[in-house]
Amino acid sequence: MTEPGPLDTTALHTTALGDRGSRVVFLHGLFGQGRNWTQIGKALADEHRVLLVDLPHHGRSTWENGFDYVRVADRVAGLLGADDPVALVGHSLGGKVAMVLALRHPELVERLCVVDVSPTAYDHLSEFSGYVAAMRGLPLDTISTRGEADTALAEAVPNATVRSFLLQNLRRDGDGWRWQVNLDVLGPALPVIGGWPEKQLAGTPPYQGSVLWVAGERSDYTAPAYAGAMDRWFPRNRLVTVKGAGHWVHSERPEVFLEVLRWFLDAAGSGAE
Repeated sequence: MTEPGPLDTTALHTTALGDRGSRVVFLHGLFGQGRNWTQIGKALADEHRVLLVDLPHHGRSTWENGFDYVRVADRVAGLLGADDPVALVGHSLGGKVAMVLALRHPELVERLCVVDVSPTAYDHLSEFSGYVAAMRGLPLDTISTRGEADTALAEAVPNATVRSFLLQNLRRDGDGWRWQVNLDVLGPALPVIGGWPEKQLAGTPPYQGSVLWVAGERSDYTAPAYAGAMDRWFPRNRLVTVKGAGHWVHSERPEVFLEVLRWFLDAAGSGAE
């Protein structure tokens, strides 16, 4: 067991929903923010205490000088307590943060839901490099409306859904605009974000809690080639593939995702696995 370090967690922005039941904590993906989980969180808030977290460099949380999975996981761990272990849900980048947290602080995580990502290094992040370049290239000093920003970004990001997702990070700043997400750090850190902190986790035992591994049918982030790594780090995992979904499973097929997640959370209460 590794104790959380003396890190400042007050600078992590969170949103709480619900006031009874077990605790469920959600971590978003790259360029996201806690509110991306609002629909799912509100649906669970009648039976669970839900916490939506803005990870460092995202949303309303503070920026740092660099990106490191272990440090980010330890910062989130500072929000939790061993006397009230949580169901931890993470998508993509947030899924890797959640996995590292569970491995380093298993006493804080009663069960884990990993959404469309694997404990491995990826070499296909060119689309995200393109998003960073497109966002940096947006002429913020000449844009008057969010609609103009959408039009200006359309050529570089033709997918309207992805474009809308990225533009959630655009915020008014006086008479102009600014990106709420820290592109200056996250852009250069893409190789780290796409990686997996194998060396930093050397000697860390596997996480023995229950793990729900959710994959999008049209995504390759949970390809069969990655199953060995998942089994090594998380031996009690169960893979569920959501038909018709890509990488953003919970936003593309929210009803199906919610049904699967409820089943996983209910299994904790009933003792059934």
